[in-house]
Amino acid sequence: MFRRTFWFGTGVAAGVWATTKVNRKLKQLTPDSLAATAANKALDVGTRVRDRAVGFALDVRDNMAQREAELDDALGLKAPVDRELPAPRHHAAIENSKDPEYVVDDRATHSYNRNEDH
Repeated sequence: MFRRTFWFGTGVAAGVWATTKVNRKLKQLTPDSLAATAANKALDVGTRVRDRAVGFALDVRDNMAQREAELDDALGLKAPVDRELPAPRHHAAIENSKDPEYVVDDRATHSYNRNEDH
């Protein structure tokens, strides 16, 4: 009698365990659950991709600044300037505009009209 009760109890426990497992799996396979799982995984992947992209951009920016500093040193752009820069040339052109030597003849020798017969 004890044997039959033991096997009956074991069968009931196995049935309950199997039923719970099957019900959990069925709930995981519903469309709403699948959509939520997919959305969560997509958010996780998106977060990882964004973090990697931001890290890459920061690395590029740091390396770019480092290389720019190296080039500035190599070309001597950071060196102190010993002499003053010359005055801009456009001032000289404006100042000499009334001088006859610098007057430009405004009369064109030919027309730039493309609709004209040649």
